Amino acid sequence: MQEEKNPYEILGLDGIGALVNAFYDIMDEDPEFAPLRKMHAPDLSPMRGKLTDYLTGWMGGPPVYLHKYGTICMTEPHAPYAIGYEERDQWLACMHKALEKINASDELKELLREPLFMVADAVRNREHASPHKKDANIIATGCG
Repeated sequence: MQEEKNPYEILGLDGIGALVNAFYDIMDEDPEFAPLRKMHAPDLSPMRGKLTDYLTGWMGGPPVYLHKYGTICMTEPHAPYAIGYEERDQWLACMHKALEKINASDELKELLREPLFMVADAVRNREHASPHKKDANIIATGCG
């Protein structure tokens, strides 16, 4: 019987990097995700690095984010931003499209479906969709 692999073992660091790059490329280029994109600073490079670090540990690899930033709490950095059901669902849709873009297996997509939802829902801090802050000084800026 073959031992089940965790997402980190399936993707590896390069695969996680590809997933993160696909995620932010889609967010940056697809008009469907414009509201989500507006919640981020103009330069997505810091967020690409932070999300790669976070997902590396979250998917079963070394806890890079924890070692760099001393915490893995995702609610605190997102607290100043209005994140309702709509924003959560946009993030999930963007992540699912990124999984498609990197040709993730159906097995991996199913393995990540519920945990990704749980992470996205954990940072939701509003019951209803709320207007986005006008200030682009958001998630990536000033964190860490």
